[in-house]
Amino acid sequence: MPFKKPIDDLTGFDLSEDFQQFDQKNDIYCRSLWDTAVQSDKAKAFFNGYFMPEARSRRTDGFNQRDYALRNATWHVTNVLRDIRRQDTGRKEGFFDYFSSHEAGWPEPYPFESPDQASADVRKVAKLCGADLVGFCAFDERWMYSGIFNEQTLASKANEIPDDLANVIVLGESMDEDLTRTVPSALSGSATGMGYSFDALTLLTLAQYIRNLGYRAYATMNDSSLAIPLAVQAGFGEVGRHSLLITPEFGPRLRLGRIFTDIPLTHDTPKKIGVPAFCQICDRCATGCPPAAIPFEPPSPKTHNRSNLIGVTKWTVDAEKCFKFWVNQNTDCSICIRVCPFNRDYSRWYNRIWRNIANSPLRRLALWLDDKLTNRRRHKSSWWWRKKQ
Repeated sequence: MPFKKPIDDLTGFDLSEDFQQFDQKNDIYCRSLWDTAVQSDKAKAFFNGYFMPEARSRRTDGFNQRDYALRNATWHVTNVLRDIRRQDTGRKEGFFDYFSSHEAGWPEPYPFESPDQASADVRKVAKLCGADLVGFCAFDERWMYSGIFNEQTLASKANEIPDDLANVIVLGESMDEDLTRTVPSALSGSATGMGYSFDALTLLTLAQYIRNLGYRAYATMNDSSLAIPLAVQAGFGEVGRHSLLITPEFGPRLRLGRIFTDIPLTHDTPKKIGVPAFCQICDRCATGCPPAAIPFEPPSPKTHNRSNLIGVTKWTVDAEKCFKFWVNQNTDCSICIRVCPFNRDYSRWYNRIWRNIANSPLRRLALWLDDKLTNRRRHKSSWWWRKKQ
């Protein structure tokens, strides 16, 4: 497997000869199930808290019963789809295994006139199914998990995605901007939960459409591959200091899904929106991170622990510190999203002007404007509940 490809010249990815495919077993959430360095009673309680009897609500803004009630409800659809085959087969779909809830499709492939026609159709249907962003790229084995975590054996198993599928459809679901203003809180976790639930619905519907056309389609969410590298290759945006994807439409407020398929598609071109240059002068996410998990230093191949990629020069978050903070507050955290200057409503003209300034030699002015004009302090959850829709 080559560690460098021509697409890297467009994405800016910097891989070395030391590069290794990532084994999902080393993902921080998987490690909390088998690695004594991460396991704890608090970690177990954290995961159990996504079901109301175990939510451990308290009389603190953003963490009361009403807040947990909404957060856990937003995860309900995802949980149902995740567990639909779990008892019988052990599959945890969308997280450790691709979605398998599909009907038989058409036996012969639909004869598109060209990949452009197929791409236009798939893009239109994806939007109909609820996708906020849609992009296409080539299958890249470097970003496939070398092994998939097996929850029953606590070991790795083979990745089941066929390696002869030429294309990847990347789908993006935006997260609610107002909810992210209440981070950290259980309430803000509702933005994540809704992102996953919309993503699962969109993925299953679009994959079934492609199968109905007579092509193969494997819908994936957190399983099977790394998401961000493929999203960059599909033209979504660039990676920031906080290791999150930043897009020109939603900044870092995005959940990602992928469909691996053999339907003919025209690949999108990676975008340059000035994120690396801006992040070089901006450290708001690193400054705002309570556990100090985000680096202040320039991109490097440094790794903190086994939950990091090996052989890639980039900004790398210390996943152990990050996850420990999640566990201690009993909900997921996205302070780095809340404080990121790219986190804006780009339907507003002045935010689009700001984005243009940020992607220019005047980026220091953009940073100054964000500091002076944007309130990035945490909003109380009571503010969200009172706010009119």
